[in-house]
Amino acid sequence: MTTDHPAERSGAGSDRFAAFADRASNVTSSPPFYVLCVLLVLGTIALHLVHPPLSWLIFAGDVMTSVNLMLLALLKNTERRDTHAVQRKLDAIAAALLEQREGTSSEAADELRRAIRMEGKG
Repeated sequence: MTTDHPAERSGAGSDRFAAFADRASNVTSSPPFYVLCVLLVLGTIALHLVHPPLSWLIFAGDVMTSVNLMLLALLKNTERRDTHAVQRKLDAIAAALLEQREGTSSEAADELRRAIRMEGKG
């Protein structure tokens, strides 16, 4: 386990997880996934109305809690990577504006070009 920011990690493992998190974010923000969630909630309500054994109710609650925890982790990962990308772009814009105002080198303009293309690398 690492405590580095997700956007600053290197290695193939983090790239695979980032790609998985992006795909999962696309799926979980879709209307069919919302319908699935509504069906899960309705199924849980129906399960309570049937009065099954307590172990079934506990299992249903555990499943709902587990799904919720996994979705929360994926959401947080995507949020942090997006926030980092926006911050890098803002930093690059500020540096480019400062260089333009001072008439210095074009390093910040190059960094700005790299930051703008950063979205495709997520």
